[in-house]
Amino acid sequence: MKGYIHSTESFGTVDGPGIRYVVFLQGCPMRCQYCHNPDTWEFGKGTPTEASEILADVLRYRSFMKQGGITVTGGEPLAQIEFVTELFTLAKAEGIHTCIDSSGIMFRNSAEYLAKLDPLLALTDLVMLDIKHINPDTHKILTGHTNEGILAFARYLADKGTDVWIRHVVVPGVTDREADLLELGRFLGGLSNIKALDILPYHTMGIEKYRRLNIPYPLKGVPAASTDDALRAKKLILRGMKETRATKKQN
Repeated sequence: MKGYIHSTESFGTVDGPGIRYVVFLQGCPMRCQYCHNPDTWEFGKGTPTEASEILADVLRYRSFMKQGGITVTGGEPLAQIEFVTELFTLAKAEGIHTCIDSSGIMFRNSAEYLAKLDPLLALTDLVMLDIKHINPDTHKILTGHTNEGILAFARYLADKGTDVWIRHVVVPGVTDREADLLELGRFLGGLSNIKALDILPYHTMGIEKYRRLNIPYPLKGVPAASTDDALRAKKLILRGMKETRATKKQN
């Protein structure tokens, strides 16, 4: 089976535990205003590549993947679910740690979809789930979609016991409201499978790429977030998580 590949990176250090071989798949339905990979949006592009070709390249770098493995990101990796399943089948046969970096936008709570998703999750050691915003209306403005299915995906992963790292990008004036961050934390506090919480400061490094692609930059004029902004957001999210867990203990 061939997947549509945007690019690969042989020495990723921010895409899961350890040193990762990162596969960027082509195609994503989301239009996040702060996306720094707009060149991965369009479906039907990319380089058609066999899963076995990817694995062969991964194995070339295996000795360098200290406590690492392979991460499939995008674009949106679950838009090519059959390809990722085949790739992870090959990777697990080699004892390689597997990770998906997903927005969760493809999730559907239907028998047909779960019949495809469950075999993949059985081969997946970690899901890095990007939750863009907890408020559904703001989420739609920010990404073009509501977050209902994304939050359902987070709950489903918890029910399955799949390890999850949560990612959230702090954008000044957009995703940094105290009430929203607390509410996000309260939601996350109800999940038992979260292994890490990565709060990432928004940066403006994608502006030049948008210019080259002749795409208007949606967040023009919004300043980059600082490390202090990210630390503040993380504290608020953790406070919300503690609130939920304390309530659950009382009940």
